[in-house]
Amino acid sequence: MTLGMIFLIIVVIVMAVFEYNKKISTKKFISDVEPYFRFLMEDDYKFLLTVKYGEDIDVSVLYTQRIRNALVGMVAVIFVFITKLNAVIILLAVAAGFVMFKQQYMSLKSYYKANLYRINLLLPYFLKSLEILIQHYTVPVALSRSIDTAPEIFRLGLKRLVAKIEDGDSSVQPYMDFALEYPVRDSMRMMRLLYRLGLGSQENKQEQLLMFSRTVSSLQNKAREQRYADRLDRMEKKTMVMLFGTGGGIVFVLLLAMAQMMST
Repeated sequence: MTLGMIFLIIVVIVMAVFEYNKKISTKKFISDVEPYFRFLMEDDYKFLLTVKYGEDIDVSVLYTQRIRNALVGMVAVIFVFITKLNAVIILLAVAAGFVMFKQQYMSLKSYYKANLYRINLLLPYFLKSLEILIQHYTVPVALSRSIDTAPEIFRLGLKRLVAKIEDGDSSVQPYMDFALEYPVRDSMRMMRLLYRLGLGSQENKQEQLLMFSRTVSSLQNKAREQRYADRLDRMEKKTMVMLFGTGGGIVFVLLLAMAQMMST
């Protein structure tokens, strides 16, 4: 065991004793320094947290955890290489802290991208069910009634959209906000069509609804084609893995047989 590791263990034990006896509070220290790192918070961090955890999530708590993880990572690297401390080690510690800091954010981004793929496939089918409701109700009422039966991924956005409309916002902005919350293929165009459908007179409703229906059907066809293409892609990848595995196994057996022949 190196001197640095021994020193690190001693420091950890001493800090644990102080923490237990309430002489120091690492939690309070991290909470105190957290505001100084607020400038590092990404512009879409709160939005990504809302997408994954809902509106009730405490952004400050999770951001404080990121700061804590970053500081722990930096301190750990410095203590491990305490006997060889130089500018390179300090840069390495900063890099380790930055990686720890970004880890949660990158995980949220990955989750959001996976959600976008699901949204891209589910949106046409949600719009089709909405089309059926619009045949019997006005667009705002149809949107309100669709919340309970909509895919869970859309419900929060639908609640916000309906709330803005009920608050008296008769502009296109609530619809655009919904499209921006689910920024997938054709979402902006479909929300504009939906807004115009809500503005149209009763005489023109059937004509506009027919145009909306055709567009939704086209999106459903695209979604089916996307699913089929994805299925083919997965099958091709599995086939390539099987071919490489089989080929590699054959080569390994041949090399093993050649080695045995040469040794006899």
